Amino acid sequence: MMPQFAKPALQTRQKLLASVPLITYGIDTETIINLVGGGSFFIKIKLGSDPDGDNDPEKMLAWDKTRFTNIHNALQDFKTAYTENGRIAYYLDANGRYDSKDRLLRLLDHADKINALDQIVIFEEPFPEDMELDVSDIPVRIAADESVHSTQDADRLINMGYTAIALKPIAKTLSMSFKILELAHKRNIPCFCADLTVNPLMVEWNKNVAARLGALPGIKTGVLEVNGHQYYANWDKMKTYHPMGNENWVDSLNGFFTLDENFYANSGGIFENAPHYEAVAAFER
Repeated sequence: MMPQFAKPALQTRQKLLASVPLITYGIDTETIINLVGGGSFFIKIKLGSDPDGDNDPEKMLAWDKTRFTNIHNALQDFKTAYTENGRIAYYLDANGRYDSKDRLLRLLDHADKINALDQIVIFEEPFPEDMELDVSDIPVRIAADESVHSTQDADRLINMGYTAIALKPIAKTLSMSFKILELAHKRNIPCFCADLTVNPLMVEWNKNVAARLGALPGIKTGVLEVNGHQYYANWDKMKTYHPMGNENWVDSLNGFFTLDENFYANSGGIFENAPHYEAVAAFER
Protein backbone atom coordinates (compact mmCIF):
# COMPACT_ATOMS: atom_id res chain seq x y z
CA MET A 1 0.00 0.00 0.00
CA MET A 2 2.93 2.32 0.48
CA PRO A 3 3.53 4.57 -2.52
CA GLN A 4 7.08 4.70 -3.82
CA PHE A 5 7.48 8.38 -2.85
CA ALA A 6 6.84 7.61 0.84
CA LYS A 7 9.04 4.53 1.19
CA PRO A 8 12.31 6.36 1.97
CA ALA A 9 10.70 7.72 5.14
CA LEU A 10 9.36 4.31 6.22
CA GLN A 11 12.46 2.13 6.24
CA THR A 12 12.63 1.43 9.97
CA ARG A 13 11.23 -1.66 11.66
CA GLN A 14 10.97 -0.74 15.31
CA LYS A 15 11.03 -3.64 17.75
CA LEU A 16 9.66 -1.44 20.52
CA LEU A 17 7.15 1.38 20.43
CA ALA A 18 6.81 3.43 23.58
CA SER A 19 3.14 3.71 24.46
CA VAL A 20 2.67 7.41 25.26
CA PRO A 21 -0.15 7.99 27.77
CA LEU A 22 -2.25 11.15 27.83
CA ILE A 23 -2.14 13.18 31.05
CA THR A 24 -5.28 15.29 31.05
CA TYR A 25 -6.02 18.17 33.41
CA GLY A 26 -7.71 16.04 36.04
CA ILE A 27 -5.24 13.15 36.38
CA ASP A 28 -3.63 13.25 39.81
CA THR A 29 0.09 12.92 40.46
CA GLU A 30 -0.29 9.51 42.10
CA THR A 31 -1.74 8.12 38.85
CA ILE A 32 1.08 9.74 36.87
CA ILE A 33 3.68 8.24 39.19
CA ASN A 34 2.07 4.83 38.75
CA LEU A 35 2.16 5.18 34.95
CA VAL A 36 5.86 6.04 34.98
CA GLY A 37 6.58 3.43 37.61
CA GLY A 38 4.87 0.94 35.31
CA GLY A 39 7.28 1.67 32.46
CA SER A 40 6.00 4.79 30.68
CA PHE A 41 8.97 7.08 30.10
CA PHE A 42 7.42 9.52 27.58
CA ILE A 43 4.21 11.22 28.73
CA LYS A 44 1.89 13.65 26.97
CA ILE A 45 0.76 16.47 29.28
CA LYS A 46 -2.22 18.63 28.42
CA LEU A 47 -1.70 22.31 29.21
CA GLY A 48 -3.71 25.43 28.37
CA SER A 49 -6.36 25.07 31.06
CA ASP A 50 -8.98 27.75 31.67
CA PRO A 51 -9.19 27.30 35.46
CA ASP A 52 -11.98 29.82 36.15
CA GLY A 53 -13.76 29.60 32.80
CA ASP A 54 -13.09 33.26 31.99
CA ASN A 55 -10.44 32.78 29.26
CA ASP A 56 -7.86 34.77 31.21
CA PRO A 57 -4.42 34.01 29.66
CA GLU A 58 -2.53 34.99 32.80
CA LYS A 59 -4.57 32.58 34.92
CA MET A 60 -3.90 29.91 32.30
CA LEU A 61 -0.17 30.54 32.45
CA ALA A 62 -0.16 30.41 36.25
CA TRP A 63 -2.15 27.15 36.19
CA ASP A 64 0.18 25.62 33.59
CA LYS A 65 3.26 26.55 35.62
CA THR A 66 1.84 24.98 38.75
CA ARG A 67 0.61 21.86 36.94
CA PHE A 68 3.92 21.29 35.17
CA THR A 69 5.88 21.91 38.37
CA ASN A 70 3.81 19.39 40.32
CA ILE A 71 4.25 16.73 37.63
CA HIS A 72 7.97 17.40 37.27
CA ASN A 73 8.54 17.32 41.02
CA ALA A 74 6.78 13.97 41.18
CA LEU A 75 8.88 12.50 38.35
CA GLN A 76 12.26 14.19 38.62
CA ASP A 77 13.96 11.26 40.35
CA PHE A 78 12.86 8.65 37.79
CA LYS A 79 15.52 7.39 35.38
CA THR A 80 15.13 5.63 32.06
CA ALA A 81 17.39 3.87 29.57
CA TYR A 82 15.25 5.01 26.64
CA THR A 83 16.12 8.72 26.45
CA GLU A 84 19.47 10.27 25.59
CA ASN A 85 19.61 12.20 28.88
CA GLY A 86 18.34 9.31 31.01
CA ARG A 87 15.36 11.29 32.29
CA ILE A 88 11.60 11.08 31.73
CA ALA A 89 10.55 12.74 28.47
CA TYR A 90 7.74 15.31 28.31
CA TYR A 91 5.43 15.85 25.37
CA LEU A 92 3.45 19.05 26.04
CA ASP A 93 0.23 19.94 24.24
CA ALA A 94 -1.33 23.36 24.77
CA ASN A 95 -4.30 22.91 22.41
CA GLY A 96 -3.50 26.18 20.61
CA ARG A 97 -4.30 28.16 23.76
CA TYR A 98 -1.24 30.44 23.92
CA ASP A 99 -1.94 33.88 22.47
CA SER A 100 1.63 35.13 22.16
CA LYS A 101 5.19 33.96 21.93
CA ASP A 102 6.04 36.02 25.01
CA ARG A 103 3.59 34.09 27.17
CA LEU A 104 4.91 30.75 25.90
CA LEU A 105 8.49 31.84 26.57
CA ARG A 106 7.51 32.72 30.13
CA LEU A 107 6.27 29.16 30.58
CA LEU A 108 9.50 27.77 29.15
CA ASP A 109 11.57 30.10 31.34
CA HIS A 110 9.76 28.57 34.27
CA ALA A 111 10.51 25.07 32.95
CA ASP A 112 14.17 26.03 32.79
CA LYS A 113 14.10 27.31 36.38
CA ILE A 114 12.75 24.00 37.66
CA ASN A 115 15.35 22.10 35.60
CA ALA A 116 12.77 20.54 33.26
CA LEU A 117 13.47 22.32 29.96
CA ASP A 118 15.78 19.65 28.54
CA GLN A 119 13.14 16.99 29.21
CA ILE A 120 10.61 18.65 26.86
CA VAL A 121 11.05 16.59 23.71
CA ILE A 122 8.00 18.05 21.94
CA PHE A 123 5.71 21.03 22.50
CA GLU A 124 2.67 20.56 20.29
CA GLU A 125 0.44 23.28 18.87
CA PRO A 126 1.00 26.06 21.42
CA PHE A 127 -0.64 28.72 19.23
CA PRO A 128 -4.01 29.01 17.48
CA GLU A 129 -4.07 27.58 13.96
CA ASP A 130 -4.57 30.98 12.33
CA MET A 131 -1.67 32.66 14.15
CA GLU A 132 1.32 33.21 11.86
CA LEU A 133 4.36 33.20 14.15
CA ASP A 134 7.95 32.25 13.53
CA VAL A 135 8.86 29.76 16.23
CA SER A 136 12.45 29.09 15.23
CA ASP A 137 13.80 30.94 18.29
CA ILE A 138 11.75 28.97 20.83
CA PRO A 139 14.13 26.72 22.81
CA VAL A 140 12.16 23.46 22.43
CA ARG A 141 10.99 21.41 19.44
CA ILE A 142 7.62 22.81 18.34
CA ALA A 143 5.35 20.25 16.67
CA ALA A 144 2.45 20.83 14.31
CA ASP A 145 -0.66 18.67 14.60
CA GLU A 146 -4.19 20.08 14.12
CA SER A 147 -2.87 22.84 11.87
CA VAL A 148 -1.49 20.39 9.27
CA HIS A 149 -4.25 19.47 6.82
CA SER A 150 -2.14 19.27 3.66
CA THR A 151 1.39 19.37 2.30
CA GLN A 152 0.95 23.12 1.79
CA ASP A 153 0.25 23.54 5.50
CA ALA A 154 3.23 21.37 6.40
CA ASP A 155 5.56 23.36 4.14
CA ARG A 156 4.32 26.68 5.53
CA LEU A 157 4.76 25.57 9.15
CA ILE A 158 8.22 24.16 8.54
CA ASN A 159 9.16 27.52 7.04
CA MET A 160 7.87 29.13 10.25
CA GLY A 161 10.26 27.02 12.34
CA TYR A 162 8.15 24.01 13.30
CA THR A 163 10.51 21.04 13.66
CA ALA A 164 8.19 18.04 14.13
CA ILE A 165 4.87 16.88 12.69
CA ALA A 166 2.25 14.64 14.27
CA LEU A 167 0.83 12.26 11.70
CA LYS A 168 -2.72 10.96 12.03
CA PRO A 169 -3.19 8.30 9.33
CA ILE A 170 -6.51 7.26 10.86
CA ALA A 171 -7.96 10.77 10.62
CA LYS A 172 -6.25 12.78 7.91
CA THR A 173 -6.30 9.78 5.55
CA LEU A 174 -3.41 7.48 4.89
CA SER A 175 -2.90 9.08 1.46
CA MET A 176 -2.42 12.60 2.84
CA SER A 177 -0.25 11.30 5.69
CA PHE A 178 2.09 9.70 3.16
CA LYS A 179 2.37 13.00 1.27
CA ILE A 180 3.05 15.00 4.44
CA LEU A 181 5.59 12.42 5.54
CA GLU A 182 7.42 12.62 2.21
CA LEU A 183 7.72 16.40 2.49
CA ALA A 184 8.86 16.24 6.13
CA HIS A 185 11.44 13.55 5.35
CA LYS A 186 12.94 15.58 2.52
CA ARG A 187 13.25 18.55 4.86
CA ASN A 188 14.69 16.47 7.72
CA ILE A 189 11.67 17.04 9.97
CA PRO A 190 10.89 14.10 12.29
CA CYS A 191 7.35 12.74 12.40
CA PHE A 192 5.47 10.67 14.95
CA CYS A 193 1.96 9.24 15.23
CA ALA A 194 -0.66 10.68 17.56
CA ASP A 195 -3.91 9.09 18.67
CA LEU A 196 -7.49 10.33 18.58
CA THR A 197 -8.78 8.08 21.37
CA VAL A 198 -9.74 5.38 18.89
CA ASN A 199 -10.69 1.72 19.11
CA PRO A 200 -8.10 -1.10 19.26
CA LEU A 201 -8.26 -1.97 15.55
CA MET A 202 -7.78 1.64 14.48
CA VAL A 203 -4.74 1.85 16.76
CA GLU A 204 -3.11 -0.71 14.45
CA TRP A 205 -3.30 1.70 11.49
CA ASN A 206 -1.31 4.24 13.46
CA LYS A 207 0.97 1.51 14.80
CA ASN A 208 1.84 0.31 11.29
CA VAL A 209 3.08 3.77 10.39
CA ALA A 210 4.74 4.50 13.75
CA ALA A 211 6.60 1.21 13.59
CA ARG A 212 8.32 2.28 10.37
CA LEU A 213 9.35 5.78 11.44
CA GLY A 214 12.74 6.61 12.87
CA ALA A 215 13.05 7.59 16.53
CA LEU A 216 12.45 11.16 17.61
CA PRO A 217 15.59 13.11 18.55
CA GLY A 218 16.44 12.39 22.16
CA ILE A 219 14.41 9.15 22.22
CA LYS A 220 15.91 5.69 21.68
CA THR A 221 12.77 3.81 20.59
CA GLY A 222 9.79 4.37 18.35
CA VAL A 223 6.79 6.09 19.95
CA LEU A 224 3.03 5.93 19.61
CA GLU A 225 0.64 8.17 21.49
CA VAL A 226 -2.35 5.96 22.35
CA ASN A 227 -4.96 6.60 25.02
CA GLY A 228 -8.16 4.74 24.16
CA HIS A 229 -7.46 2.16 26.86
CA GLN A 230 -7.45 5.00 29.39
CA TYR A 231 -10.86 6.38 28.47
CA TYR A 232 -13.10 3.78 26.79
CA ALA A 233 -15.18 1.94 29.40
CA ASN A 234 -15.51 -1.15 27.18
CA TRP A 235 -11.96 -1.37 25.89
CA ASP A 236 -11.62 -5.10 26.58
CA LYS A 237 -14.86 -5.81 24.74
CA MET A 238 -13.72 -3.63 21.85
CA LYS A 239 -10.55 -5.71 21.62
CA THR A 240 -12.73 -8.70 20.74
CA TYR A 241 -13.77 -6.81 17.58
CA HIS A 242 -10.10 -6.77 16.52
CA PRO A 243 -9.56 -9.84 14.28
CA MET A 244 -6.16 -10.45 15.89
CA GLY A 245 -6.99 -8.94 19.27
CA ASN A 246 -5.27 -11.71 21.26
CA GLU A 247 -1.83 -11.19 19.76
CA ASN A 248 0.91 -10.03 22.10
CA TRP A 249 1.56 -6.83 20.12
CA VAL A 250 -2.00 -5.52 20.58
CA ASP A 251 -1.48 -4.41 24.19
CA SER A 252 1.41 -2.47 25.64
CA LEU A 253 3.34 -4.12 28.46
CA ASN A 254 5.50 -2.16 30.88
CA GLY A 255 5.04 0.93 28.73
CA PHE A 256 5.87 -0.64 25.35
CA PHE A 257 4.33 -2.35 22.37
CA THR A 258 6.66 -5.20 21.38
CA LEU A 259 6.60 -5.69 17.63
CA ASP A 260 7.81 -9.06 16.37
CA GLU A 261 7.88 -10.64 12.92
CA ASN A 262 4.29 -11.77 13.45
CA PHE A 263 3.17 -8.16 13.71
CA TYR A 264 4.94 -7.18 10.49
CA ALA A 265 3.85 -10.32 8.63
CA ASN A 266 0.21 -9.58 9.46
CA SER A 267 0.35 -5.76 9.32
CA GLY A 268 -1.20 -5.65 12.77
CA GLY A 269 -4.29 -7.44 11.49
CA ILE A 270 -5.64 -4.47 9.53
CA PHE A 271 -6.26 -6.54 6.38
CA GLU A 272 -8.11 -9.35 8.15
CA ASN A 273 -11.88 -9.62 8.07
CA ALA A 274 -13.48 -7.85 11.04
CA PRO A 275 -16.98 -9.39 11.36
CA HIS A 276 -18.25 -6.92 13.96
CA TYR A 277 -17.46 -3.87 11.86
CA GLU A 278 -18.63 -5.56 8.68
CA ALA A 279 -21.97 -6.17 10.39
CA VAL A 280 -22.18 -2.55 11.51
CA ALA A 281 -21.46 -1.34 7.97
CA ALA A 282 -24.06 -3.73 6.55
CA PHE A 283 -26.65 -2.48 9.03
CA GLU A 284 -25.92 1.15 8.15
CA ARG A 285 -26.41 0.41 4.45
